[in-house]
Amino acid sequence: MSSTEPGQNRVRIRRVARGLSQAELALQAGISRAAVSAIEVNRLVPSVAAALALATALECSVEELFSPKVGIARERASRWAWGAPSERGRYWTASVGGRVHYYPAEALPLGEIPHDGCGTVASTVAAIDRLAERTLVMAGCDPAAGLLARLYEQTTGYRMLVFSRSSRRALDLLHQGVVHVAGVHLGTEVQGNAAIVTDVIAQPTTLVRVASWEDGVAVGSGVSARSVRGVLGGHLSWIGREAGSGARQCLDELLSDRPAPRRLASDHRGVAEAIRCGWADAGVCLQLVAEEAGLRFFPVRTECYDICFKRESEADPRIQSLIRVIQSSDYRRLVDELPGYAARHTGEIVAVEQCDL
Repeated sequence: MSSTEPGQNRVRIRRVARGLSQAELALQAGISRAAVSAIEVNRLVPSVAAALALATALECSVEELFSPKVGIARERASRWAWGAPSERGRYWTASVGGRVHYYPAEALPLGEIPHDGCGTVASTVAAIDRLAERTLVMAGCDPAAGLLARLYEQTTGYRMLVFSRSSRRALDLLHQGVVHVAGVHLGTEVQGNAAIVTDVIAQPTTLVRVASWEDGVAVGSGVSARSVRGVLGGHLSWIGREAGSGARQCLDELLSDRPAPRRLASDHRGVAEAIRCGWADAGVCLQLVAEEAGLRFFPVRTECYDICFKRESEADPRIQSLIRVIQSSDYRRLVDELPGYAARHTGEIVAVEQCDL
């Protein structure tokens, strides 16, 4: 008969029986020692992924660890993360916050990823499967996110889906609970992103620095200006970005009282491609994509690009694994080799508390 009282769990009992310390169990399960400690005393309800990882490390079933009253942070319903296709379409699945979400297939930085199924809302099955539990979902606009996704998959065994979205849109999706992490670059290297995050996410969050990078003005071969001032002084056609993106914020500051461009690109590479093809003379993007497109680039400001996740999900082994990859020497080397990127603060962690106004 179980000695677990109602509302308690048997994580500590099983850990001690196996002769493991909290740190050793945390290492085997791929979560933090603080998370193990909090779960053992019922201060933290584990996600499905964390519960599965703990059960695997302790060589038992999830049911043996957690009573129904304690439960696991999960909902059995499934839903489309956004815009379900009107006809049968390919999709990926991932569990976020205990709920399985279906993500319509779209172009990803890592390239084509095999889809998990095909169908509309009516034909999807509301079930949590192992593939969904082993998938991390990120939204952001880092054009080099594919490098992180590839290293993450190679070294952790988890899968990463990276959806290209502006910083503000990524934070909105994090707030809605349909992505695990959001990529943000709405603050300079000095200002940081904490203030922006607290405006959107009404609960404690954590920021992990991915990189510092150069944001600036890219121009085509037909532009003779030799500085940002020269570009701004000319009668040029501009390609813009949507409100809520870091590039749009930078462009608005440059153009001051002038109207924002009506023609918009969806991401940094879209800006560079529009200029390269002659659809616009100038635009704001990252140095990386400007050089890829063979454009001249004038730096304007150094920004910090962070990933953000809700504090309540920090025990998720998928997030813990992501932090370890970002802090690894292999990833820092990759960042430092990218034009306009710097890894001097990569892997640094900042806790962001929600202030009551």
